[in-house]
Amino acid sequence: MMAERRIASGFERVIVFDLDDTLYLERRYVESGLKAVGTWAQVQLGLEHLGAVMLARFAAGSRTRIFNDSLAELGTAAAPDVIDRMLNVYRQHSPTISLETDADQFLRDPPPRTAIAVITDGFLDAQRRKIRALDLYRLGVRLGVCTDCWGREYWKPNQRAYLHLQDIFGLPSECFTYIADNPMKDFHAPAVLGWHSVRIARPERLHSKPRGEPLDADRVIEKLDEY
Repeated sequence: MMAERRIASGFERVIVFDLDDTLYLERRYVESGLKAVGTWAQVQLGLEHLGAVMLARFAAGSRTRIFNDSLAELGTAAAPDVIDRMLNVYRQHSPTISLETDADQFLRDPPPRTAIAVITDGFLDAQRRKIRALDLYRLGVRLGVCTDCWGREYWKPNQRAYLHLQDIFGLPSECFTYIADNPMKDFHAPAVLGWHSVRIARPERLHSKPRGEPLDADRVIEKLDEY
């Protein structure tokens, strides 16, 4: 996260984005990570086809136990230490991801007198690597808040990151809009704090059928062109 200080700028509003499946497609990160694990396994474990097997399982709809089941498919025991090493490679790889076209255009030409920021959940090192891979600060993002810097208990729907941005920008809650994808966690804090909210429902998003009782945004769009 960038230095914590008040941003004095003359901004009149702040648009805050989620990261995964909002500015880019999360499935591209998963594919990038599985390829990295596959390359590692080829060198370290001598498993030439593990990457292809994992990618095939993911493309077929598998979302859990991809490491374990892919190793089993190749006749290799899924020892806990091996799974841990694979997980570390996955989380610490430098991802090959890119902004969705509409997100890239929006960041390059935001509304006037509008600051752009990010709030994102997930393991800290992995989220920071995503932010770097997407080159968000060069594109004008003023602040990237990775909630894991405070610990998992501060992941959304916890309000801390939202209140942090209100303090940093020094604007009232009605000047903030949160654009995100997950009605299970993204819009609870904005609703309580009085932020505006927009859900972006990209057709290729990874988690399109959330379970439980969702709290939806004020508006739903498919691309930022509709904002």
